[in-house]
Amino acid sequence: MSKGSLFIISGPSGTGKGTVCEKLIENENIFLSVSATTRNKRLGETDGVTYFYTDVDSFKNMIQNGQMLEYAIYNGNYYGTPKKAVEDMLEHGKNVILEIEPQGALKVKKLMPEAVMIFVLPPSISELRNRLTQRGRENSEEIEKRIAAAKWEISQSPKYNFVIINDDLARCVGETLEIIKSTNKKQQLIESLLKEI
Repeated sequence: MSKGSLFIISGPSGTGKGTVCEKLIENENIFLSVSATTRNKRLGETDGVTYFYTDVDSFKNMIQNGQMLEYAIYNGNYYGTPKKAVEDMLEHGKNVILEIEPQGALKVKKLMPEAVMIFVLPPSISELRNRLTQRGRENSEEIEKRIAAAKWEISQSPKYNFVIINDDLARCVGETLEIIKSTNKKQQLIESLLKEI
């Protein structure tokens, strides 16, 4: 059985990367890794599905015990990727998507250089602001904080393998699926060539 591939998807808050990931996991053999966080659960979110919700002390213990693939502090809360679940899925031939911010993405890339990094850009900052406003989760001050954070995040996009503009959801999902399929084909070819030697 071929080992699965790891894909990292990043982009500023409000870019639509979460929606892109939801569409991707409708395809067989693509799994979204569930991150852990210390932030409070929002309305409509489910523990173990949206995030694994935990407290700061438990999160710090996971870091100290080497159980986190990566972690970062964003807006005063810890976010991170539990290592074991990702490694298990890859070993069982599953493609795994990490939807994480650039700070964590670059840490994972150092540990797992084979990871394919995809950055989702908004078509414009004004459209990003519109999307954040329309979802109605943050007040205007929080929206401006997210816009300020987006500037740094976008500046990191050249470090990614692929950059996709989410101006049309179906096209953005299609482009991302093509990257996943192409990566899998290359991986299978490499494995079959190595068996022949």
